[in-house]
Amino acid sequence: MKITVLIVDDSALIRSVLTEIIGSRPDMEVVGVAPDPIVARDLIKQTNPDVLTLDVEMPRMDGLDFLEKLMRLRPMPVVMVSSLTEKGSEITLRALELGAVDFVTKPKLGIQAGMLEYADMITDKIRAASQARIRPRPIGLPQVRPAGGELPMMRNPLLSSEKLIIVGASTGGTEAIKDFLMQMPSDCPGILITQHMPEGFTRSFAKRLDGLCKITVREAADSERVLPGHAYIAPGHSHLLLGRSGANYITRLEQSPPVNRHRPSVDVLFESAAQFAGKNAVGVILTGMGKDGAAGMLQMKKAGSHNFAQDEATCVVFGMPREAIAVGATHEVGPLPALPGMVLEYLAAHSSRALRV
Repeated sequence: MKITVLIVDDSALIRSVLTEIIGSRPDMEVVGVAPDPIVARDLIKQTNPDVLTLDVEMPRMDGLDFLEKLMRLRPMPVVMVSSLTEKGSEITLRALELGAVDFVTKPKLGIQAGMLEYADMITDKIRAASQARIRPRPIGLPQVRPAGGELPMMRNPLLSSEKLIIVGASTGGTEAIKDFLMQMPSDCPGILITQHMPEGFTRSFAKRLDGLCKITVREAADSERVLPGHAYIAPGHSHLLLGRSGANYITRLEQSPPVNRHRPSVDVLFESAAQFAGKNAVGVILTGMGKDGAAGMLQMKKAGSHNFAQDEATCVVFGMPREAIAVGATHEVGPLPALPGMVLEYLAAHSSRALRV
């Protein structure tokens, strides 16, 4: 049975290109196109699509207003079509908070050729969205740090500087990472994160998280010392790796070819953690489509790390955790709200004065 898609975009060119891309795939079909949300509202009732692609900026009603109403009244998988600008990235991150599953970006130049070049990525995201568990988030509530939302301080300087938390995620990961980091105390071990996200969005993502979390969150730069109470997010243009400089852990960035069709790749980060941190690393794999991270997490396990996976019930898409579990790379599986506590409890129970690997 084909995945049915409704395209909502005020650009006739984008509607045409997306129709061509989706129609060329044997497992999906376009059941309607709409130039604005008002028309889309009626077409949703008529066609009952599996997935909606939604432009961010449109006349008559912008994409965010429509998405907010849609997720309240008729929740369904939505893939946002966003402009690759700072404003576009901030709006897109808000759309993900409101319940959109994922997003694709419009090229700045050569839209038709650029979109066709993205064809595989676009259709992969639609497939992932069609499998997503849609959970409407509370609408209209301000994004603030909840009182008492962080876990207790670790109060162990040796543990915080000796250990590392290594995180990978993809589809649905922006909200999962936010929920994970918002519980982290300010003296937690350093955290390295790879989230599949294009260049131009990771800086806005890090900035948004930094304003919500007790820890410091930043887009990773090359050759930074990894500090306790800090999280480093892979920039959209490079793989993020863990390295060493003397006694210190450092970040490394590489623009080597994509791995598992991704740059940044979770496998690349996990493999570097296996090499340089070994038993002092804790691996965490969150919601995401595909298998990126499974092989790298298995290497981490063989090097002595203790690994966690998000459970199926709380994943938007269970692909990446499922693959890691299937290859035997994980030790514990838990629901997203419990994972930060599970990680910190493990670290507290296994802290030691052993030399770092």
